[in-house]
Amino acid sequence: MTGSVDEAEQLAPAEKIMARTDRPGVGIALMLVATFIFASQDAMTKILSQSLEVPQILMVRYLLVLVYALFFFRFNKKPIKRCLESHRPYIQVLRSVIIAVEIGIFVVAIRHLSMSEIHSLMATFPLMVTALSVPFLGEVVGLRRWSAVGVGFLGVLIILRPGLGVFDWSAVLALICAFLFALYHVLTRLVSRDDKGDTSFFYMALVGAVMFTILGPFFWRMPSPVEWGLLVAVALTASVSHMLLIKALESAPASVLQPFNYMLLVWATLIGFV
Repeated sequence: MTGSVDEAEQLAPAEKIMARTDRPGVGIALMLVATFIFASQDAMTKILSQSLEVPQILMVRYLLVLVYALFFFRFNKKPIKRCLESHRPYIQVLRSVIIAVEIGIFVVAIRHLSMSEIHSLMATFPLMVTALSVPFLGEVVGLRRWSAVGVGFLGVLIILRPGLGVFDWSAVLALICAFLFALYHVLTRLVSRDDKGDTSFFYMALVGAVMFTILGPFFWRMPSPVEWGLLVAVALTASVSHMLLIKALESAPASVLQPFNYMLLVWATLIGFV
């Protein structure tokens, strides 16, 4: 008992806060809902990617997400200035750039891969989160989780079959997306030690909107009514899913949540059949 008390007293202040506020059950529930919404959003994005250019899709998406965020904060009487106040502003900007780049690459890849194919490759990102959570977050990962990382890597090789001519650039893009999404998860968990979820969400929306508003006008064409409907739906689901993801990572360690990210592959496969 004495050893446990001594170890607790040696925890850094941020770690003490995390120890008091972690709610794994809540985090898992939020993650399960988020994965379903992510899969639905990806299906709509795939449809849009067949007729609209990537920068245009993401410009509209991010601008609408930013509008949703501003409306949400206004409704809750939360000053925008407070949402920009961060203890880790540089990491907030970095994670926002990372997820914006990841989404852009994902939309390019999903043009050429089926829902089940791209999510089979994206399913490697929980393994990457497990590995990255050790150096970035100081989380302890046991032998069983490291074994899962190894098995997952073998699974990737089976999917890619590099010696059989199946391995192509679209598969490489999907793996790059998986790594960037894993890094985004880990950095989101890191900033959640000091910043609230509203701050993380606002940075993500603002940085992405700035990035793609610079590029989007060069690729603009007027969307059809159906495309406008899909763009609005994609932005709405993106807002909800990312907020749920941020709240989940506030509630539980990244390495604990990762097994439940595999539900994204299940949802994507089912939606692909529909």
